Parts: sequence; C-alpha cells; structure tokens
Amino acid sequence: MNGDWSSVRSPSVRYPNQRFRVRPRLVAVIAMVMFFILILLLMPESKSRTGGSFDMRNRLIFAPSTMYNDSYPGSIPVKTIGGKKYKIGLVADLDTDSKDKENPKIWNSYLKTGYLTLNGHHDGLTIEWEDNRLLTSQFSQGGRGMELSELIIFNGKTYTVDDRTGVVYEIIDNRVVTWVILPDGDGTASKGFKAEWMAVKDQHLYIGGLGKEWTTTTGELVNLNPQWVKVISHLGEVKHIQWSKNYNAMRKSAGYEYPGYMIHESGVWSEHHQQWFFLPRRASTLRYDEVEDEHRATNILLRCSADFEQVTVTRIGTLNAIRGYSSFKFIPGTRDQIIVALKTEENHGEIATFITAFNIKGVIIYKDEKIADNKFEGIEFI
Repeated sequence: MNGDWSSVRSPSVRYPNQRFRVRPRLVAVIAMVMFFILILLLMPESKSRTGGSFDMRNRLIFAPSTMYNDSYPGSIPVKTIGGKKYKIGLVADLDTDSKDKENPKIWNSYLKTGYLTLNGHHDGLTIEWEDNRLLTSQFSQGGRGMELSELIIFNGKTYTVDDRTGVVYEIIDNRVVTWVILPDGDGTASKGFKAEWMAVKDQHLYIGGLGKEWTTTTGELVNLNPQWVKVISHLGEVKHIQWSKNYNAMRKSAGYEYPGYMIHESGVWSEHHQQWFFLPRRASTLRYDEVEDEHRATNILLRCSADFEQVTVTRIGTLNAIRGYSSFKFIPGTRDQIIVALKTEENHGEIATFITAFNIKGVIIYKDEKIADNKFEGIEFI
C-alpha cells in the first residue's frame, strides 16, 4: 500500500427514492376501508321486517350489477307512414281454466303480443295482433295458479304477477321465472297476496290489491289485507305499506264511502304529472254483493296527488255497467296525455276482453274493441 489515500474508493451508498415515502394518512385510510370490508363479510345476515332476509355482503360483492335500468318502453318504437308503432303485450287471467287439462301439476296463461300505431296528431290509432304464446308454471295455492293480473316493464325487465299465489314472475322469451313471492296483508300471512295492479315510482315497483276491505260474499268485513301495497326495489327487497288512507281518499272523492266500495285493478304513477292515476274496475254506494258486483263497473278516471290529499274525478265516455277497467298504460311519447286500457266483462259466466284508448280529459280516441273471449288483465309496451 503506497499511502495514497486518494486512490481509495468510498463504498457506494444508495438512498431510497423520495417518491416512495410512506404516507401515514393514506395507510390509515386504506386500513379503515379494509377493516370495514372485513366487518361486512363477517357479519351475519340481518333480518328485515319489510323484506325478509337480506345479506349486506351481497350488496358489496354484486355492486357492479345493481345499477337501476330505467329504459322504457321495452323495445324501440318504429316510425311509419301511419305514425309511431309500439310493441304491446297482454297477459291472461284464466281463473280456474288455468289448470292444464292433461298435466295436473301445470298451470297456464297466455302472453298476447301485437303492435299499436299512434298517428302523428295523437287522435287516432290502429292495432294489429300476433299469435298468443303459452306461459306455464308449477306454482299454485289451493289448486290454482298462473292467474296473471298485470304486466309491467321495471328495471329494464318484463314482470307479471299471479293474483292467487302472490308470485311475481319475470317473463323471459316464452317462460316465466320466479322473482319474489308476496304474502298477503302486512307480510305475515300464509296466504299469497291478491295482487291486481303494478306501477313504477322512484325506481321502485308498487304492487297493489283490490283496495277494498276483504269481505264475505254478502259484504261482512273480514280484514283489510287488500288495502296493503307492496313496494319492491330492483334488488328484490320488499316493504309492506298500509294504504287504507289512500284508497279511502279515492273512494270518498268519487262518492263511494263505506259501506259503499271501490275495486281497483289498475293504477299508474305519472312521472310527468307527478300524480297517481287509477281507473277503478267497479264501484257502488251500496254494500258489496258478489252477484250484483258484476253489474257495477265504472267509467271514471281518478287523478291523485302524491299524498292523495287532492283527488279529481273525470268521466270517460258512456258507462257500460258490465264492462270495467282491468289495466292501462300511458302511450309513450304523449307526455302522459293518452291512455290505452283493457276492459273485461264477466256476466253470468260469459267473459270477454276489450281494448280502448282515450285522453286524460275523457275524450275517446279508440272505441271499445273486443279482442278475446277470455280475460286479459295486463297491458304493457314491451
């Protein structure tokens, strides 16, 4: 060694890159998020009075697929020389005839499709029909099932409901898939909900019953179960809401207070008007009687504020006492001014379905036209 210290190299020292410094605040935030996720994954299922069991873990795990789909109608309308052409669908309520004649474990309904063309002046329309499609299910209660009472587009899907079992089905092509099952009344009954109408409001599906007290065939009060409404989220969560006040407000405004009655099979929420619209099937100032009820149809349109504090009544055409409304929808593109509706007759065993259209002022633009010798109780733009 020659003593020349200048020739000695210092060992190389590497310093950490300052860009990768530990950031305590970021670490704390990440730790808190991970801790919250861990708690959700480990927590037991919570029981809900309004919707049965609902696992919060599902909301986390399946979050990407839970966005609400507000597309409507179900298919894109087509512009033609005659106006705008929409595809429509109807579902049948065959009552006791829904039971299959060959297989006692099968119950049937029909999906009837067609096309409605509304002219450019919105004062006339034409309708053409396709063949019926068979829908089947093995769900029943008391030996009855698939008595479908309404049809609706909700969350981009097509739904219907059985008024015997309370089963809400999704219709996919030519088959039905069970979505939710609705118990009667406040949700604790063993009997299925007798669902009659369906409406979409605030990204929720409202399903209502007859709206009158449940009575014996001669009018004695049994319970108020038909005055409950089911409110369902697009995730399938169910709430049971008491609607007696709302139903009674409509009845009072139209002049049918108890012991008189009003029966509902159709109701729609209008986003444009911010109002509820109802076309009662039947009503009377007299006490309910099963036989006489067949001749107590109405021709009134009820417009109700969201809180039902204000209700107006509009007369539509001439009353036919045996032909009452069973379903209706606003025709898309009319700013909720024009309604297409179904009417059904049940008179001494004779059954028929009619279709009609009118504006919300009560002016008829399409007279009652008979379309079937059985009951179709749901209509929608599919």
